[in-house]
Amino acid sequence: MAKVIAIMGESGSGKTTSMRNLDPETTYYIDCDKKGLSWKGWRNQYKTGVNYTATDMPAIVKNLLVWLDGKRIDEKTKQPNTKGLKFKTVVIDTLNGIMVAEEMRNLKVNGYGKWSDLAAYIYEIIDYALVMRNDLTVIFVAHSETISDENGMIFTRIKTNGRKLDRIVVESKLTTVLLAECKDGKYIFHTHANRSTAKTPLGAFENDEIENDIATVIKELEEF
Repeated sequence: MAKVIAIMGESGSGKTTSMRNLDPETTYYIDCDKKGLSWKGWRNQYKTGVNYTATDMPAIVKNLLVWLDGKRIDEKTKQPNTKGLKFKTVVIDTLNGIMVAEEMRNLKVNGYGKWSDLAAYIYEIIDYALVMRNDLTVIFVAHSETISDENGMIFTRIKTNGRKLDRIVVESKLTTVLLAECKDGKYIFHTHANRSTAKTPLGAFENDEIENDIATVIKELEEF
């Protein structure tokens, strides 16, 4: 089973920037927002066709995961293509890029079927990531939303499109969900729930607020 981490936060909270210290030699970046990365020199680190793909098509994202898992069949040799096995980290940034793009592509489609399809796409991507090879870390980046529930309690969670995904509750599939925030001019991750769905394995992180650096988070989880 792969290690799967979700990072949620508002725009500008440092979600993408937290990837700055990942090793580009062993990291594959799937840019679902198709806007590029957020630090100087990223174009020298991540190149299309090598370790970077800009796409908001759920089928392409799923096929990339299958390739990274070493299970995609080469059309010529009819054998599994194992070139993706050199990557140890894959980033999907953001889940919302996929959801919004699918919604807009089906804007003129009537009926509830399009929402069922959208929920199925996202669920299948997350569900497949969970059972990928043991030496892989999959990072889902997502926007957050702060809402009020039926009892008037305000809390922050991963923002999703459509009621079906709301019912699924994306965070329920994961053991590590970090909330990114810019607090007093400093970028941090929240590791535990504070009126949010942020959570980490018991004992993995002593502090409720840690440095905004996903490479450090991965190291801590590996040692845990």
